[in-house]
Amino acid sequence: MKRKITIAVMKANNTVFLGLGTNIGNLRQNLNTALDEISQIARISQKSSIYETEPVGYQEQNNFLNMVIEIETALSPVDLIIRLQEIEHKMGKNREIENGPRIIDLDILMYNNEIIDLPGLKIPHPRLHQRNFVLEPFAEISGNILHPILKKNINTLRQNIKYPTWIRKK
Repeated sequence: MKRKITIAVMKANNTVFLGLGTNIGNLRQNLNTALDEISQIARISQKSSIYETEPVGYQEQNNFLNMVIEIETALSPVDLIIRLQEIEHKMGKNREIENGPRIIDLDILMYNNEIIDLPGLKIPHPRLHQRNFVLEPFAEISGNILHPILKKNINTLRQNIKYPTWIRKK
């Protein structure tokens, strides 16, 4: 007897903003590799410019290249973070030093307008509003997006940042 197999096609209807950062090895290549990997699990709809930024927290390390992308995905927030962590692992991310050097860092900044508070997954990213290296590229592609907790848009958060760090477009 033949079995009928039904394949569900999921619509990519979740709008997600991701932060990408790197400061080890060939930085541009790291970002490009991460973008290629992300494009295998989601549709990239917007990319910011690449920005050079100083490290935050642990200072004894190289400057970073950072960017923000907008993706469309059918993955749930939990499935998405698992896939992003798999990409980080595949690329060789090492978590020995908190805020330390990394070949790649992939963060979910926002997922639709959702507020998620799970162990290992906080959306929107809990330090989004404090980080110039996130706010500047985020504002470049979607400055009018409203932060679902703070009820301020990204442009306003960027203008009101308390401790700005230097950042320059590469």
